[in-house]
Amino acid sequence: MGDNDRLVYSTEQGSLDKAMQKSRATGKKDRKPATAAPAIKNPNKQGVRIRRESKGRGGKTVSIVDGLTLNDDGLKKLLKTLKGQLGTGGAVKDGCLEIQGDHREKLVLLLEKQGIKVKLSGG
Repeated sequence: MGDNDRLVYSTEQGSLDKAMQKSRATGKKDRKPATAAPAIKNPNKQGVRIRRESKGRGGKTVSIVDGLTLNDDGLKKLLKTLKGQLGTGGAVKDGCLEIQGDHREKLVLLLEKQGIKVKLSGG
């Protein structure tokens, strides 16, 4: 390349022409603004959420119960009763209950019978 030539496309970064024009127009380097996660105003009002996940699990679906304000022993006891009633496996990870399979509707009924207010989360 000569002195007057400029790099327009790179296989690592894609099209550089638009980024170069944008940085020249604003006088700033091409950076993404840092976005912080929204702060929870009152964690006590968030309640218990049940969501379904399958990413990173080899296509297996897991129902996750999050937001319980129980200690580790309480979580283990609750998990044992839920696993027995649903006939599935599960684990306690990071203060959340992970129950194998998509049992969200059944979990809502079982937890409400025990006096825990629950909401479904996600699609």
